[in-house]
Amino acid sequence: MPITLRIAGIAGNLGRPFRTRTLVDRGTARAAARFSAIATDHDLSDLQPARGAAPPLEDLDGLPRTIIKQILSAHALVVGSPVYKGCYTGLFKHLFDLIDPAALAGKPVLLIATGGGVKHALVIEHQLRPFLGFFETVSLPTRIYASGADFSEIRLRAPRF
Repeated sequence: MPITLRIAGIAGNLGRPFRTRTLVDRGTARAAARFSAIATDHDLSDLQPARGAAPPLEDLDGLPRTIIKQILSAHALVVGSPVYKGCYTGLFKHLFDLIDPAALAGKPVLLIATGGGVKHALVIEHQLRPFLGFFETVSLPTRIYASGADFSEIRLRAPRF
């Protein structure tokens, strides 16, 4: 029986609407179509109200616990964060603080970031890639960054994957 691949997307957004989630959704949708996979996407808003109050993973229940299980059981990840003050969000980091580093070892990860200007693109190489490298993930050489200029009020310009 063939295995159905699962791709989990997580966006480090704190509010809605948001650009990072748009890119994560597109990344997981395109990867799912390419590899006949099932994609699930979430953001930090989906983890409310428990998102910042759970020091150990065992303190989570309901949807937040389901989201973590989807991340852990996925065959690949699409991970994105908006950039604030030159860094990914603190609650995004806290989400990963709940995960045993060995649990993500070997998972392919597409890295995504959004920010106000082009200098924020450095967050992918200088922070996200080393951070997820600690978990021994396999960060894809392709990465996606979009600044405010890449978005219009009507639609997002189609990124090249």
